[in-house]
Amino acid sequence: MFKKIVLVLVVVVLLFGIYVATRPTRWRVERSAVLPAASSVLYPKVADFQAWDAWSPWAKLDPGMKVDFSGTPGTVGSTYHWVGNDKVGEGRMTILELIPDRLVRIKLQFVKPWEQVSTTEFSFVPEGAGTKVTWAMSGENDLVGKAFAVFLDMDKVIGPDFEKGLAKLKAETSR
Repeated sequence: MFKKIVLVLVVVVLLFGIYVATRPTRWRVERSAVLPAASSVLYPKVADFQAWDAWSPWAKLDPGMKVDFSGTPGTVGSTYHWVGNDKVGEGRMTILELIPDRLVRIKLQFVKPWEQVSTTEFSFVPEGAGTKVTWAMSGENDLVGKAFAVFLDMDKVIGPDFEKGLAKLKAETSR
């Protein structure tokens, strides 16, 4: 009987491993909103990490979070490093590319609670009397990441935070 239970467990683990191995490596989360402001007003609030405190959905999760900036604000190579509680962890953002009033591309490195590197992009496209802002994050999962993705949907985890951030950015620029 014990051998049968072990055999069933081995088969289940093997089948799960095969299933995980066939899962997509790349992932992407994206949200958009039309904000009632010109891209020339919105872009600086995203391109300058020091302006993120006013609208970032994660800025207020840890009042004791330690933040430091390096580089010239709003330029390629500038960084935002944070260390906080278990809700925000530790990480670093680095500006990779800037196209004024059109695109901000960021390298996002999580250090804690787990190591992960992804790319975050903000695009700004005129729409009607405002600007359509699209906030996207993408990355790749290794085998362990694929296994976690079976149980944890990145879109459901990060998407609502993107929606909150875009709503706060809208409120910030509507004043």
